[in-house]
Amino acid sequence: MAGPPDLAAVLFDMDGTIVDTEPYWIAAEYALVESYGGVWTDEHAYALVGNALIDSAVYIREHASVPLPPEEIVDRLLDEVVRAAEASVPWRPGAVELLTELGQRGVPCALVTMSYRRLAATVVDRLHAGAFATVVTGDQVVDGKPHPEAYLTAAARLGVDPRSCVAIEDSPTGIAAAEAAGALVVAVPHNVPIPLGPGRVLVDSLTELSVDRLAALMRERAS
Repeated sequence: MAGPPDLAAVLFDMDGTIVDTEPYWIAAEYALVESYGGVWTDEHAYALVGNALIDSAVYIREHASVPLPPEEIVDRLLDEVVRAAEASVPWRPGAVELLTELGQRGVPCALVTMSYRRLAATVVDRLHAGAFATVVTGDQVVDGKPHPEAYLTAAARLGVDPRSCVAIEDSPTGIAAAEAAGALVVAVPHNVPIPLGPGRVLVDSLTELSVDRLAALMRERAS
């Protein structure tokens, strides 16, 4: 079944958008920093939401005096978050239902996340087969969000123009990346506030979205 002609694909962020894993990341950051006698705060933690993991690791090293190479910081954080996600994937309201409807209506989807493959696989493996036609992770790109590379890569793999796609995001960093790629952004604020912007759509929950609404939003932008 082919999807609506106005909607070529839907590109999803992961952490904070379809899964509420930010508390896992924050807990891992606190544990790592405190294990080296440092002090971490929620202000620091929320400053990292949506960032490339290596950039977050550099920030932790500089602001919390963790004496590890950034790559090792990433690995240590990932170990903890993957362990937590394997025990329980905390889906955001409406995420599984929206992905299921998109699949039933023939709309291709991509996962575009700054998390690495092993965490993305933990999430994807718990969805129906083929939920995502492609998965772009932070360890597959040179430049992380807010650079548009990850979104441009996802669209290229799907064989679609990013300007004909909807991107669903929860952070200013991710939104900047999707908008720079040319996608229509639907923002679902969760852990950090999202400012209004030209052409940007804000919703309170994924439960407010459907294939028909996403297609209508694309038609509105085109007109």
